[in-house]
Amino acid sequence: MKLIDPILQFQNELKLIRRSIHANPELSYEEFKTADLVAEKLTEWGIPIIRGLGGTGVVGIISNGNSKRSVGLRADMDALPLQELNDFAHKSVNAGKMHACGHDGHTTMLLGAAYYLAKHKNFEGTVYVIFQPAEEGAAGAKRMMDDGLFEQCPVEAVFGMHNWPGSPAGTMGVIPGPMMASSNEFELTIRGKGSHAAQPHLSIDPVMVAVQIAQSWQTIVSRNKNPLDAGVLSITQIHSGSATNIVPDSASMIGTVRTFTLETLALIETRMGEIARHTAAAFGASVEFSFKRNYPPLINHEQETNFALEVMEDIVGASGILKKLEPTMGSEDFAFMLQEKPGCYVFIGNGDGNHRTAGHGLGPCNLHNPSYDFNDELLPIGASYWSRLAEQFLARPSLR
Repeated sequence: MKLIDPILQFQNELKLIRRSIHANPELSYEEFKTADLVAEKLTEWGIPIIRGLGGTGVVGIISNGNSKRSVGLRADMDALPLQELNDFAHKSVNAGKMHACGHDGHTTMLLGAAYYLAKHKNFEGTVYVIFQPAEEGAAGAKRMMDDGLFEQCPVEAVFGMHNWPGSPAGTMGVIPGPMMASSNEFELTIRGKGSHAAQPHLSIDPVMVAVQIAQSWQTIVSRNKNPLDAGVLSITQIHSGSATNIVPDSASMIGTVRTFTLETLALIETRMGEIARHTAAAFGASVEFSFKRNYPPLINHEQETNFALEVMEDIVGASGILKKLEPTMGSEDFAFMLQEKPGCYVFIGNGDGNHRTAGHGLGPCNLHNPSYDFNDELLPIGASYWSRLAEQFLARPSLR
């Protein structure tokens, strides 16, 4: 690996910062102490800041020279509503809240890059270091943009990074094009007619209607959607009734849909509504169907992806690039930024969990698991990648 010496020398400080953030997790739009810590560090290093975008967002502005070139680097700050099972020294002190997705590490890696870039300034132009709130389902990226992020910080391109458990620690990988899926929720309420269970002929049974709709919905994936386009329709909840001897008046189904393209998403949403309405009508029932689009698919831009791959190889070497990385049906609100600006999102391997100190939970070191912990070995790697990416981006002619 070709890591940056001043960042390696700063590694112990980064470790303390990361573990402090881990011990004090805050949920979406509640990242007040985390944002204060980020702002204090940036100010300490002489970096001007913008606060308040997206509520608790913080942006550092690192400039040098007279060049108008600019680039954005983004990390997320929020934690999950999860009770931590780890019992090591830096475990969460906030009951029911935990950094189980590594956002503590993401924030710290970007702080490490900000420290180095501000101190050495081996570039001409401006680097915007974007510390975003509310990635975990609350669309903090979109809210920052709605608050004028890219008007106040007119970046040419924007880049993001996420740790990836299961991949060897410090390896890196990226996929051009669709890399993460859209995330969408649906809810269907079926209105029937209740009766005594001994007199089903007097009812319009919403449970049977729900069964028919649930089965028919799966034909959208198997018979309506192009089999080469990935799509997942998962019914995760079915609710109906309150007694064993009563046919209920209503039933509800809730779940998610994930796709890599907006075209496939539109097809699934349309067909779900059509099947639900016509199936219910055939039974004499009615339906109320709602479909909420949360996050769009995350689609990496080709030129920025090729550039990021060059920088990754420079940092971890060709042998450190993940060769069999596959797109994931997980979602990420950095997708909103990539709809607005060209850019790229990459993964950095978090290892298999052997890095965890004594007292960790017995569960796997997977994302959104109460036994998870970020691997501190990644801090200088990620910070070096961010720093070299910014320096090389601003040193080259514009990619577009």
